[in-house]
Formats: sequence, structure tokens, C-alpha cells
Amino acid sequence: MVTENKENTLRNSGHLLLLLGIILMTLILPVSAATVEENAEAIGNLQTALTVVWLILCGGIVFLMHAGFSLVEIGLTRVKNTANILMKNFMTVCLGIVVYWLIGWALMYGADYAGIIGSSQFFMSGADNAVWTSWWFQMVFAATGATIVSGAMAERTSFKAYLIYTVLMVGLIYPVFGHWVWSGAGILTTGPIVDAIGVGYHDFAGSSVVHMIGGFSALAGVLLVGPRIGKFRNGKAVVIPGHSLPLAFLGTLILAFGWVGFNGGSTLNGNDPYIGLVIANTFVAAGAAAIMVLLITWMKTGKPDPSLTANGMLAGLVAITAPCGSVESWAAVVIGLIAGIVVYLGVMFNENKLKLDDPVGAIALHGYCGAWGVISVGIFAVGQGNGILADAAYTAAGAGLIYGGTQQFIIQVLGTLMCIIWAFGISFIIFKVLDAVMGLRVPEEDEIAGLDIKEHGMSAYPEFVLAKE
Repeated sequence: MVTENKENTLRNSGHLLLLLGIILMTLILPVSAATVEENAEAIGNLQTALTVVWLILCGGIVFLMHAGFSLVEIGLTRVKNTANILMKNFMTVCLGIVVYWLIGWALMYGADYAGIIGSSQFFMSGADNAVWTSWWFQMVFAATGATIVSGAMAERTSFKAYLIYTVLMVGLIYPVFGHWVWSGAGILTTGPIVDAIGVGYHDFAGSSVVHMIGGFSALAGVLLVGPRIGKFRNGKAVVIPGHSLPLAFLGTLILAFGWVGFNGGSTLNGNDPYIGLVIANTFVAAGAAAIMVLLITWMKTGKPDPSLTANGMLAGLVAITAPCGSVESWAAVVIGLIAGIVVYLGVMFNENKLKLDDPVGAIALHGYCGAWGVISVGIFAVGQGNGILADAAYTAAGAGLIYGGTQQFIIQVLGTLMCIIWAFGISFIIFKVLDAVMGLRVPEEDEIAGLDIKEHGMSAYPEFVLAKE
């Protein structure tokens, strides 16, 4: 009986093993190839979805930067112009959305024409999900250039003239230079210039495409619109305090947060293994720059200057925007420290030597620090085979000067000069025409009374009683 039970047990066990074997063979052998293909497709779809979500999320973070720009600008200017500044920044976004849909995207990313300009996809025609996602992420960048100009020309510029300029910034100035750099077919990344030098121009997230374009366009506007009444007396600059440091600092921190999307999103890939490095480089540069300005103002005046220190953080962010994906973290700290020096000296030079009135320091912050950021790629970029960056996507820039390379430095300098000439030159012409046709500056009595009442018929703070100037 015991022997029979053992035989039955063994027989049953054998049947069970056979059944399990048949099931496994059924699952594995006939469909193994199909399963691998299906899994690969599923993984690919998941990676694509992650990138789409990443770009939409980062675009939303960058969109929030417009609130930061608004708060910085109103915080560093006077109460009587608050509503005007809010309206300018708000309409910059609204116009930017529509104009970039109409023409900006097409000129920037449409089919290339001679390496100069895009020539298709006007009105987003023929777009698919990939294009719509890319358009969203690029659109939030596009209006930023005009916002930079708004701050530099604040408190005395005609609202109508500014709106027209915004249309031209988003529809022409920004996308044309953007095509040269980011389209993959522009004159700074392919063609005779690149062939002659040996490497392409590198601007990871927009030190030149966004910030220099805005900064040097602002320089043209400030030169033509002139200083605010009372800014210079007997040839010396007079401080015109802003009405709210809390708003300025809140705006600065919102902008800093926005750089998570600005630089992090510029990986253009939610699966990118170096997103963390990009973010780390971004913020160590920001911190280093703020500390540098703190120390400079403390040593120069005996007291650390709040508004300049806040601008120092933004200076580091602007400068690291071009090299954040091609340098090691120690270099990001150096880039930030130098950006702090650049923004401080730039503000002092503009006011005391050039007699420029820039209420928010936009020319030095975005123009000069943006230029430093672009050139720093040619100095600190690791290139292939150097440093911790082994991934080809992050050694796209050739080796910088400290790693024995010269070609990247040469094309970075050339690209910087081309950006300055384009942004300043075309903006100067546009502002000159606007001034001749409708007047760039408001009448003196409107400026004294404040643009809130004269341009919009209301005050941002109706319960405040403003003293006469």
C-alpha cells in the first residue's frame, strides 16, 4: 500500500511537472519574439510619453516665470506705474502665444531656407502631437525676450509702441536667431561657418537665444527712449527706489524656480540621464553669483545691497543657461562667480559711464551675463573624453580652452557677436521707426503723473495717496 501511494505521488508529481513545462513552453517558445517586440514597443511608448509630460510640465514652469518677471519689474519701479507694467507683461504673454502660433514657430523651426530662416508650418499647419508639444515648450521661451525689454524701458515707454515691438520680437527677432542656433539647420550649427571652424555653436538653453536677444534689444530701446525724468542730475546717476523689495525678491525666487523648467526642460528628453547635472549646475552657479554680488556691495559700500544681490542670483542663472549641460560643477561655480562680477560692473558702467537708465538692470543681467555664459562654453566645456561627462549628448560642445580646445571658443565668440549685431541692430531700426510714427516715449506730464492713470485710467493701488513729485 505504501509503495502504491509513493508511485501515485511520483506519477502525480510527474504530471504536474509536465503540465508546468507545457505551460512554460506555451508561454515562452511560440511567442518569445513577439513578446520582446511588444515589450520594446511598450517601453518606447512609455519613454515618449514621459518626454511629452516632461516638456509640458517644464513649459508650465517656464510659463510661471512671467509672473516672476512681473513681480521683479513692479518691485523695482514706482507705485504709479504698477498697473502699466502688469499690463505690459500680461499682454506680452497673450500676444506671444498668438504670434508664435501664427509665424514665430514657422520662422524658427519650419523647413530651412539657406540656413537663415524657416519657411513652413505657418499657423502650425500640418502639426502632430510631437510638434504641438515642442511648440508649447518653445512658445513659453519666445515672449521672454520682450519681457526683458519691458523692464529696461519701464516707466516712460508708450504702451502702444511696446505692444507693436512685442509682436515683432516674438514674430521676427527671436525666431530668426533661434533658427540659426536651435533648428538644426541654421548657419551657426551647420554649413560654411561651421565647416570652416570645425565645430558648431553651442547654447544649451538660451543664454544668447533668449537672454542676449532680450538684453541687447533692450539696449537699443533704452538708448532711444532716454532716461526717466530725474534719473541724472548734474551728470550723476540718482537712485530712484522701487516701491516693494518684497515683491522683487518674491519675483526673483519665482524666476529661479522657473529655471528648473528653463534649463531642465531643455534636455528635451524626460529620459535624459543628465537632467540632474543640468539642474545642479544651474543652481550652484546661481548661488555663487548671488554671494559674489553680496560681497562686492558689502565691501564697496559697507552694506550688502538687497536688489543687486537678487540680481546677482539671476545673473548666475542667465550665465549658466548656455553651458549647464557641458561643464562640470566646479566650473559652474566659477561661471556663477564671474557672472556676479559682470552684473555688478555692468550696472555701474551703464549708469555712470553710458548714462543709461535701466530700472531693473536688464541690459547687464541678460545682455552682458548672457554673453559671458555663451563664451564660457568655449572656456569650460569638457568635450569628449574629459571630466565626468561621458554621454555624447553632453559632449556636443567641443573641448574648451582649459581642456586644450580652441575651435569651440572661436565659434562661441563669433556667435556672440552675431547675436549682438542682430538683436541691437534690428531693434534699433524698429524702435526708431516706432518713434517716428507714433512716438516711443510718453509725454512728460504723463510720465510725471504715472502711466497707470494716463495709459490705463486706473491705479494698481487705488487706496494709496501718492505724493506729488
